[in-house]
Amino acid sequence: MLIRRERADDIAAIAAVHRSAFGAHHADSDLVELTGEPPDDGGAEPPEVDLVARLRSDDGWIPTLSMVAIEYDTVIGHICLTRAAVGPFPVLALGPVGVLAEHQRTGVGSALMHAALGAADALDEPLVGLLGHLDYYPKFGFVPAARLGITPNDPSWISHFQVRQLSAYESQITGEFRYAEPFYDL
Repeated sequence: MLIRRERADDIAAIAAVHRSAFGAHHADSDLVELTGEPPDDGGAEPPEVDLVARLRSDDGWIPTLSMVAIEYDTVIGHICLTRAAVGPFPVLALGPVGVLAEHQRTGVGSALMHAALGAADALDEPLVGLLGHLDYYPKFGFVPAARLGITPNDPSWISHFQVRQLSAYESQITGEFRYAEPFYDL
């Protein structure tokens, strides 16, 4: 498996990854945990597909932090980090991260997480925030954001909102976390 930056010719394959990862027959476990039941989308396009498309045209898009996992010239996973803010401080938001259903639970998601966090750290980014599963993300160093004085701008997210400090983190980075605008159009 190779992890590299997204290229223009990967866009359709990335959409297929998110369809497979978040489609009705592979309901997102984070959503199930948060709501108690899988989505009843009636076969509609998973919102992650549109989210990635909208993020690409947003000021928060960082092309160097949109990465794909490749196996035998096939895109099998995708992750992106976008510009976010904690008060006046620029930080990153993680998501979505998706892996083709048939490649899930094989280490692809973990490899994407490590690559994205390593790239963000190398770019001197201070912090990454996400709304996600409490049993999955702590193994990558994510902690409840409230421990660091960071709160999501939607209070209903507080229980699952987590952050990962990177090397450039400074303790004065506190306050309200705000995603790039496309996250609020879901």
